[in-house]
Amino acid sequence: MTSNLFDDLQPGRKRVDKEVPLPEVMRPSSLDEVVGLRELLGPGEFLRTAIEEDRVPSLIFWGPPGSGKTTLGRIIARVTKARFVPLSATSASIKDIKAMMEDARKERDATGRRTIIFIDEIHRFNKAQQDAFLPYVEAGDITLLGATTENPSFEINSALLSRAKVIVLQKLEHGQIREILHRAMKHESVIKRKITLSPEALDFVSSIAGGDARQALNSLELVITTSQSTGQPLSREEVARILHQRSLVYDKSGEEHYNIISALHKSIRNSDADAAVYWLVRMLEGGEEPMYIARRLVRAAAEDVGLADPEALKLGIAAKDAVHFLGMPEAGIVLAELAVYLCQAPKSNAIYTAYSAARGEVRNGDNPAVPHQIRNAATSLMKELGYGKDYQYAHDFDEFTTGLVCLPDSLAGRVFYEPRESGREKEIGERLKKLKDLREKMRTGK
Repeated sequence: MTSNLFDDLQPGRKRVDKEVPLPEVMRPSSLDEVVGLRELLGPGEFLRTAIEEDRVPSLIFWGPPGSGKTTLGRIIARVTKARFVPLSATSASIKDIKAMMEDARKERDATGRRTIIFIDEIHRFNKAQQDAFLPYVEAGDITLLGATTENPSFEINSALLSRAKVIVLQKLEHGQIREILHRAMKHESVIKRKITLSPEALDFVSSIAGGDARQALNSLELVITTSQSTGQPLSREEVARILHQRSLVYDKSGEEHYNIISALHKSIRNSDADAAVYWLVRMLEGGEEPMYIARRLVRAAAEDVGLADPEALKLGIAAKDAVHFLGMPEAGIVLAELAVYLCQAPKSNAIYTAYSAARGEVRNGDNPAVPHQIRNAATSLMKELGYGKDYQYAHDFDEFTTGLVCLPDSLAGRVFYEPRESGREKEIGERLKKLKDLREKMRTGK
């Protein structure tokens, strides 16, 4: 039922078994050994004080891989006087959870001792499993610690989330990863292999980790265990050959997916071609489907460029077809071309605003009946009822517009589309105003 995540970790003791992976060997065993997280663990900070005084409330640790979530859970396990129970969200059933919760309640009733439940990957629990914790958290029978890489707003029940404090952990900085690697190079399990890395090589391992301490240590271990000692430090080029290619931080179904596509779209909106190309390549190199990016760029063509440059949408559809025709890696060039074009294009969100305003009216308004004069008189009865009466055929008029009123009376004069003076839309706006004035003159005779 429960994980053995903490079973062999006694207070003050660090595992040094040669079969233990380097990230486990180097995992901090005290708050002072933790690299980073100063805003949480610095002197006088909330989390440090709560841990040292054994007053840890229910917490959700949210952060990217290798940012210290499990490390904090293990440190709490060492210092707390509470009964500490680790649980893996990948293996526990509702029956297991309820049995554990009852044990916690009985322990509190019998001895007054509270139970801390540490749940790794809590986002993997479904709604029913998460709900099983609620009454026990609310009653104070347990203190819940959850670790997740996913946005709690999306993955954790709101009722459970309201009873816990979310602790946001940022990915580690390059210098912090390098400090962790320096420490590892001084550990006996590394020293005995007689492999050293040049400063440039160590910097390379730090830079490709993407802020993930576990990944950095795994990479270092791979380099050390697959190299032969020559008495000379390994060069950057030698280490790069061993590691082949960096692993990008990009989860196609997780929050980073939405963060980066947002960055791409907003870079285009801001006319920043360099940023747009960078975020586009980040997505492609992370394994994103090119057609997904093409769809988002076509959306940007309509939403952010609009009629300021009608060619943008045409180019977007052409790029979509080219991506489908070429496939990767050539499709990347097509997408980059489209992204740069959208960046330089004049911008207008007038069409997007018009659509949103009309949608708001339809969803929240009275939705009045279609005026009789523009209804379709498909039968004789409809004609008798006035369908199509006084309709004016626009093609019979020089300017292809008439004095016909096409909005319901309750919406007369309502403006949804307000063109901006940007690119082609300035010309389009002037044309529409001329036609609007002409219709008014035809209706009123003035």
